[in-house]
Amino acid sequence: MSRKPTRQRHYRPAPPATLAACPLCDCLQNIPPLLPGDEARCARCRHVLHARPRHRAEVWEALVLTAIILWILANTTPLMVIAAGGLTSSTTIGGGALAMWREGEQVTAVVVAFCAFAAPGGFLLSLLIVMWGARRQTLSPHLSEVLRWAHYLRVWSLHEVMMVGILVALIKIADVAQVEVGIGLLSVAGLVLLFPLIGLNFDDAELWRRIEWVSPTPGTAEAPPA
Repeated sequence: MSRKPTRQRHYRPAPPATLAACPLCDCLQNIPPLLPGDEARCARCRHVLHARPRHRAEVWEALVLTAIILWILANTTPLMVIAAGGLTSSTTIGGGALAMWREGEQVTAVVVAFCAFAAPGGFLLSLLIVMWGARRQTLSPHLSEVLRWAHYLRVWSLHEVMMVGILVALIKIADVAQVEVGIGLLSVAGLVLLFPLIGLNFDDAELWRRIEWVSPTPGTAEAPPA
């Protein structure tokens, strides 16, 4: 009797430990796969090298979608309404940058438009693409470029600095004019709170492991420096 050929099965091995260098003391060490809520610390200086979020991915997705809604409101509704001498004036982030440009402050206008509008918008768009791509069973190697852009654009999203500047301006003009806080300013304040929460609940290390697994060429998917 002839035996039927058996079908060979290929099993995916367990994810290996990740080799990483501590950003404080440069100690090179392996980071094992972590469970949700766990964190890996440097064996030399005890600096936190990586921490897995305790919450599920749905929490991070809800934060990203909420931040996108607030970003739209922050750029389409007035930041504040100023009334003085019977006149009322209001402006948005884009309107403020345009006024700076017309007054001859082109460099300041470009910086404000980039850090308060373009960089946060690009950051949220990158996260939206990552959120959509992470739901697929097999990740695209091109998702690594989107993750890099998200990392760099987050650095230039300076809503915190703009919020401090607006508060200083409110304090200075409160004695000479009546100021009413607009929906845009409240939305900016919400973004200041949401961006750190998004970072705390975003498990980018796990995405990098999945991208490296499907990367066609070793070394083509490398996480950006911390």
